[in-house]
Amino acid sequence: MAEIAVYPGSFDPITNGHIDIIKRGLTVFDKLIVAILHNPSKKTLFSVEERMSLIKASLKNTPNVTVDTFSGLLVDYAVEKKVNVVLRGMRANSDFEYEFQLALMNRRLNKDIQTVFLMTGLRWIFTSSSIIKEAARFNGNIKGMVPQVVERTLRKKFKELDASDPHEA
Repeated sequence: MAEIAVYPGSFDPITNGHIDIIKRGLTVFDKLIVAILHNPSKKTLFSVEERMSLIKASLKNTPNVTVDTFSGLLVDYAVEKKVNVVLRGMRANSDFEYEFQLALMNRRLNKDIQTVFLMTGLRWIFTSSSIIKEAARFNGNIKGMVPQVVERTLRKKFKELDASDPHEA
């Protein structure tokens, strides 16, 4: 039986740190489901559809990865997909407490769902979607922190936002 894990996140947008976790995750698991959390109360730069498109474009040459979206509880999604492993990446000690609490809550909600943590590569330890968006918003150099398609799309998105309302971006 193939071992499958779900790698959940908002991926707003996907970064090279996420891709690092995905590729390294594929050395542990046969298949990964990259699952975008759809949370209507969370303000995101990109729509779920845009994020799915960016992830698929960024991983087009990465076999054994599917991209999906979900809302609600991750453990319910995992059961629906017949997956019992959640893959999570951790950058630094600051991620540990939050990720630990999530893993314990998921375990409380469904004892059959296991969480596996991968430490991000040192190269990506400082990157986050939020920091990258902030740098891109003010024309900072984000080359190498995100796939090229994401970099182009971020630049285009901020130009569109600036054109529509310079105070909103």
